[in-house]
Amino acid sequence: MDPARHERPRTKTSRRAVALLIAALPLACSCKSSGRADGLPLIGLVTKTETNPFFVKLREAATVRAAQQGAEVIALAGKFDGDSEGQVTAIESLVSKGVRGILVTPSNSSAILGAVKRARDKGILVTALDTATEPADAVDGTFATDNREAGRLQGAWLRAALAGKVAKIVMLNGTPGSAVDTARRDGFLQGFGIEDGDAAIVGRADAYGDQTKAQAAMENLLQAHPDATVVYTINEPTARGAYAAISARGKQGQILIGSIDGSCGGVADVKEGRLGATVMQFPKRMAEDGIDAVLQYTKTGKRPAGFVDTGAVLITDRPQPGLASEKTAFGLASCWG
Repeated sequence: MDPARHERPRTKTSRRAVALLIAALPLACSCKSSGRADGLPLIGLVTKTETNPFFVKLREAATVRAAQQGAEVIALAGKFDGDSEGQVTAIESLVSKGVRGILVTPSNSSAILGAVKRARDKGILVTALDTATEPADAVDGTFATDNREAGRLQGAWLRAALAGKVAKIVMLNGTPGSAVDTARRDGFLQGFGIEDGDAAIVGRADAYGDQTKAQAAMENLLQAHPDATVVYTINEPTARGAYAAISARGKQGQILIGSIDGSCGGVADVKEGRLGATVMQFPKRMAEDGIDAVLQYTKTGKRPAGFVDTGAVLITDRPQPGLASEKTAFGLASCWG
């Protein structure tokens, strides 16, 4: 006998009550970021890429810091530097997973603002790491290097180390529209003592922080400007690509290269003479500050605000008068990646 035939028929009222309850459930869930089922807070991290050593260190440091304080990190990334659509998708995915906070390194300082606003409207804390948004107050605070100062240190060192030789500058920039790219470039110009458009700048290219793209760009620039004497680079992968192109033409003794990052590989490049100097950043500090901010928010409701400078140190074995720096021994003891 079919047991279903002996079920008690549902009344119209009970069916309506069930329907109303089901309809109400998604609303209740979308309005609250409660973290994991076991009560541990979930924190999202969205970086520009997965493979750049800087972002690898950022992810590792955030994961460790969160675990120390009873939280868990879900780390996502764009497919490449400049993949704003991928970062928007990552932010939306994290919101759906119920995170309490999101730490993001924007590939483009304005392209992700819609997704950031939607997350904040749901009560999720969103802070920027490494790269500021435009406007800066689109997020709940920024933990980053003073990138203009980092660029200034690179420019000031290159100018001093040139020792009076004619400056013929090639600029390997990063990602157009990135606040980091703009700040480092402007800082470099300030440190070198020139303005954008100065005749000393003989060539430039956008390398998107990528070693392969930088090498190809530098090869093209050297064909057009074989007498270049200075190369500004947005980061160390870019510098490594530039050096590969320069060394292939045997011009290592002619061209000075400066950079920014402070990875162990970059400091080793300075020690071995492939780079003249680099400016060290501290991604571990950025990640830890960001995690701490989210956890404080979950406990007290207090949101961070404004810019927090996480430090920058010039690393070189060729110190220049009047310019504070540390040697590569310090760099190797303090580096990351």
